[in-house]
Amino acid sequence: MSNKIAVVILAAGKGTRLKMDIPKPLAPLHNRVLLDYVLEAVDGLGDIHLITGHQNEVVEGHVNTVWPSLGAKYILQKEQLGTGHAVRTYFESNEQADDYDYTLVMCADTPLLTKEILLELKDEMEKGPDAVAATFEEQVPFGYGRIIRAEHGFTIVEEKDASDEERLIKEVNSGLYIFKTQYLKNHIFNIDSNNKAGEFYLTDTFKEDANVKAHLYADKSYFMGVNDLYQLARTERNLIQRNIKNLLISGVRILDPSHTYIHAKEIGIGSVIYPNVHIDVNSKIGSNVTIEPGCFITNSKIEDGAVIKANTYITDSVVGKNVKIGPMAHLRPGSEIGDGSKLGNFVEIKKSVVGENTSISHLSYLGDAEVGNDVNIGCGFITCNYDGANKHKTIIGDGSFIGSDTQMIAPINIGKECYVASGSTINKSMVDGSFAVARGRQTTKEGMAKRFIKKKDKK
Repeated sequence: MSNKIAVVILAAGKGTRLKMDIPKPLAPLHNRVLLDYVLEAVDGLGDIHLITGHQNEVVEGHVNTVWPSLGAKYILQKEQLGTGHAVRTYFESNEQADDYDYTLVMCADTPLLTKEILLELKDEMEKGPDAVAATFEEQVPFGYGRIIRAEHGFTIVEEKDASDEERLIKEVNSGLYIFKTQYLKNHIFNIDSNNKAGEFYLTDTFKEDANVKAHLYADKSYFMGVNDLYQLARTERNLIQRNIKNLLISGVRILDPSHTYIHAKEIGIGSVIYPNVHIDVNSKIGSNVTIEPGCFITNSKIEDGAVIKANTYITDSVVGKNVKIGPMAHLRPGSEIGDGSKLGNFVEIKKSVVGENTSISHLSYLGDAEVGNDVNIGCGFITCNYDGANKHKTIIGDGSFIGSDTQMIAPINIGKECYVASGSTINKSMVDGSFAVARGRQTTKEGMAKRFIKKKDKK
């Protein structure tokens, strides 16, 4: 029978060094926030408890909105007097704290931790110690608590309190711990704040004569914390590179991993991603897709065989199989492009459905529209969808031909197999198979002068 775990996340920090007017756990990290990555790692591991403090309502509101299924519980730490004080507050404010076999304690600013790392720590705990601290080696360990190993157990000495000799130790504390709950409760109320920071350290629960273990991890990158904007940038780069490595192994060709920014987990085999491409975590890319430099893809689905040419933006949209888009096209939210269609350079689509094998080759705007299959739309086409107060719909049927430099004044319905001549402004619907043309009347300079004189005489 598996042991019951309480996951306690220390999320009370203000994050002053981040220079942001938001609580530290909500610092942005590639379309998400720091805390999101931690919650993703612990999801399914045990019951989640957040120790909140600075702007606690904002932090709790985010978790309730983005992670409602976790059923997280909150403990308010009114004063931030150290990690030990935070865990004391947890026990004092939670009558069910004793119900758990183990208590896992971690920080909200360690977004690189994975479920695998946490499960490894849990496995070490189940070998018999009363507590386990995750450690790693740091060649320049300034700022970290040092691990002082003894014949039985170990202690953790903070940088401020360490001697010169202790500061030479390269094995350091990661800030990730798991305890037998009763061991933690028995010791957390016996620690004091007799140190240079004047804080209650959770690390003081580890003692050299106790049944505690320091578990050394070979890869220190998982434990990178975020305290300032430089560390935030390094963390984001690390997250991206970890994901890119997995994609490369799975069969995605990424031409320059160091200059590519992909958080998407689902990219099909055979796809080719050029440098300076940005793909967010909510996007899905099919197989044998080509995405050229400078493209931004957000919350969108790109299906097999599509080619997204350079400097194209795609947001909240669906691109069908073997579609060609760009260069320099823009798909705004609510766009759906059917299989085999083509959108050329400087084409903008907004909240519109384009059918299969339809061509909108260049310099056109399609907004609030439905375009059928096998439609050809020439250069400089515009749907006039906004009358200054409301948006209106344009419908163009299968097989229609729309000439260059034409405008559709919505609401309007162009039937199937219709032909609209270039240079036309269409303000009336067309039945299937009909033809429309609009031309300005030609005249000479002399004719223009006569018309001007006639208008003047009328006045």
